[in-house]
Amino acid sequence: MQAFKTLTGTAIPFGVENVDTDVIIPARFLKTITRTGLGKSAFCALRENPDNIFDTDRNKGAPILIAGDNFGCGSSREHAPWALADMGIRTVIAPSFADIFSGNAFKNGMLLVVLPQDQIDRLMAVADTDPITVDLENQVVTTPFQDRFSFPIDPFRKHCLVNGLDEIGLTVAMDGDIAAHESRLSAERPWIADAAARAA
Repeated sequence: MQAFKTLTGTAIPFGVENVDTDVIIPARFLKTITRTGLGKSAFCALRENPDNIFDTDRNKGAPILIAGDNFGCGSSREHAPWALADMGIRTVIAPSFADIFSGNAFKNGMLLVVLPQDQIDRLMAVADTDPITVDLENQVVTTPFQDRFSFPIDPFRKHCLVNGLDEIGLTVAMDGDIAAHESRLSAERPWIADAAARAA
């Protein structure tokens, strides 16, 4: 998983409330089991309008999405953060997120930033013309106009995102402890090791 520390870039001032996962990526596109190729179908109902906010020259491929309250509600589908990531989005800023979407986004290395509505409104205004910076290490969102908005994040999630650790990475980081446990287990209970060797 790619580490997330600081990101500066164009932010899409979307701002719509109660965007469910079927709006992010409709069910008819869920047949794939790979994480790539879904970006072209993300928000497809909205993108049928040639003047949609996602495909303007300024916003196409932007790494930040500013959304409305309760983003990612509806059915559980890991394809939703996959589709956003395939569009180039690495962080979403909103007043709140649906719990299941939040978990899926985190497991796929996407930072979700929760800020109050007045700060969201300010960022939406700035995003029309200027870039925004999301600094995970210091837990702040800043603008070129000296705006500085602090955001909370679970310490474990922050640790994983800053260090680029998914569940496999966390397991590999404990390789020494796992090896020591297996060695101790073999010495204390050799019949277990013998059974494993016979099964192999």
